[in-house]
Amino acid sequence: MPAAAADQIKDANVRYHDVAAREYDSKWGIDFGEEARRQVLGKLHKALGEDLTPVAHALEIGAGTGYFTLNLLRAGLIGEAVASDISQGMLDALAHSADELGLEVETVRAEADSLPFEDESFDLVFGHAVLHHLPDLDRSFAELYRVLKPGGRIAFCGEPSRYGDKLASYPKRAGVRAAPFWRTLMRAEERRNGHSSPEEVEEHALEGSVDVHAFTPIQLEQLALRNGFQGVRVTGEELTAGWFGWLNRTLESTAEPDDVPWAWRQYAFRGYLALQALDRKLLEPRLPAAIFYNLLLSARKPA
Repeated sequence: MPAAAADQIKDANVRYHDVAAREYDSKWGIDFGEEARRQVLGKLHKALGEDLTPVAHALEIGAGTGYFTLNLLRAGLIGEAVASDISQGMLDALAHSADELGLEVETVRAEADSLPFEDESFDLVFGHAVLHHLPDLDRSFAELYRVLKPGGRIAFCGEPSRYGDKLASYPKRAGVRAAPFWRTLMRAEERRNGHSSPEEVEEHALEGSVDVHAFTPIQLEQLALRNGFQGVRVTGEELTAGWFGWLNRTLESTAEPDDVPWAWRQYAFRGYLALQALDRKLLEPRLPAAIFYNLLLSARKPA
């Protein structure tokens, strides 16, 4: 990718995530309670394909508001944590949450393709929904390899699957068609653009510029292999839960947030967890990774 185009993508990511940071946790239902820790530990376990053991030094790429780093710290899985992100707004939100939770974490504004860390600094480098934002994946993976200790692991979760994303378009379209009837049933007013804050308008305008990639499993595998990693593992996560979640999120996005009933939110949350369990126990072990909405990648640096 030309340097100018990469710089434009990075700039869009900074501006988008700085704006999104203000309401990011509430928008995506991020918290640091028991269920959130269970979710994070479950995703990391699936990515690595083995029981989780504590590590001394860990680095998160694209840490955002701290969903993974802070929950892993609370679970005692990592000793010392460094949270990096291209967006200072996201890091400020993460630091605020860490202070409220009484957690120590170092935040560093950094780009994935030029990490400001010494060689062989970390036992684990991980991320959640970040690789698809990176314009230069090979340079970024070379940096991950450099800062990882020999025998250390990388683990990335929540990366969009090319085919899974296409399948998810069907419940999204169904949600758009069903929205008027759903709002009537919920007695919710339609949300109009004129009700949006200037920050929401800016965020929406930038959102289409920050998602650069959707992956196939073989693309992720080859990316890790050609940058020196071994023991590469790519798996899929969430099928029916993804469809259910996107249908409900599409419906909810058309209504004034305060009009969405508490009972509906409970139904959507508990239904998602039930289908997530169905995916995990029945579908993920049997179906090809490519059709799931999310892909998970792990690999090891040779010892």
